[in-house]
Amino acid sequence: MKGNMSVMIAAAATAALLVSGCGGSPDVPSAGDAEKKTVQIIQDMPTESGLKIDGDTALEIALENAGVPREDADNIKVEQDSENDISIYQVEFETAYGDYDFEIAVSDGLIIGADYEVDEEWLDRLGGSPVTEEEAMKIVSVKAEGASADGIRIWEESNDGRTIYEGEFYHNGIKYEFELDGQTGRIFDWNADLRE
Repeated sequence: MKGNMSVMIAAAATAALLVSGCGGSPDVPSAGDAEKKTVQIIQDMPTESGLKIDGDTALEIALENAGVPREDADNIKVEQDSENDISIYQVEFETAYGDYDFEIAVSDGLIIGADYEVDEEWLDRLGGSPVTEEEAMKIVSVKAEGASADGIRIWEESNDGRTIYEGEFYHNGIKYEFELDGQTGRIFDWNADLRE
């Protein structure tokens, strides 16, 4: 009985967090201001060892990693699946400024795959501050928790006079590729892929 009460309390706390959102961006209209939000969470039966995180927690992890406030996410889909023999949640959502896909391990909430791209015309509206190449490497290493900035291969590009830092690195068996806007310090193209 005590175990069921703990599960119910945890579920209620998770629901409260999702309802309250993850903070907002006042200059950016929410993707669903004019339309109803769609949320679809599909979970399989627990595995033999039992599920460690649920679909709601997987969604929270994805939103936090993407830096997307809950109220900006629309057409949310969370499904349990398998990738390289790892039980995962496939999390997908859209915003007015980009589309996001994540693969999150059921066992521990580790992001083993991610792919998103923010429309470049939104970068100035989303805000931020100019960054140097060294600051860009730090931003990227923080995003891939525990990665060392020393292992990041980064180079500077220019797109219509706008500084873009592109790069790649490997960390914990995952290959990361990214593009970061030098004017705002925002990662606008991010790809993480588990390698065998």
